[in-house]
Amino acid sequence: MTRKNGLRVLVLAGLVAVVVAAFVIARTSGPDPVTTTGTHYAVTVTAERDAIDVELGRGEPDTVTVAAVMPTMGHAMPEVAARKTAPGHFVAEGDLFTMTGVWELSIRLAGPSGEETLTVNTLIGG
Repeated sequence: MTRKNGLRVLVLAGLVAVVVAAFVIARTSGPDPVTTTGTHYAVTVTAERDAIDVELGRGEPDTVTVAAVMPTMGHAMPEVAARKTAPGHFVAEGDLFTMTGVWELSIRLAGPSGEETLTVNTLIGG
């Protein structure tokens, strides 16, 4: 093998290693949080296969519920009550999604400021 071909093989092997590392990191890292703002409330939502984390940026609701639909496949999950885990922090847990893909979440918040439903899209991985 010539020196030039050896360098090409080395560069190609390095590129393959970078691609594989990026794939592994992407598969093992958590989901990206999604932030949305309404009239009374602002939330940052992080959704995983078995939990939806709702962190409040504005407003103090007494109750938070979450419903999920996957419009492209016609799936809908029943509304689930989120429990307050800390001030400004609610978590809904359980069998929340029937499959991986893009889901639309409706977060219904109710409290002294009023009732409001905020909607976000999130990608649920395997």
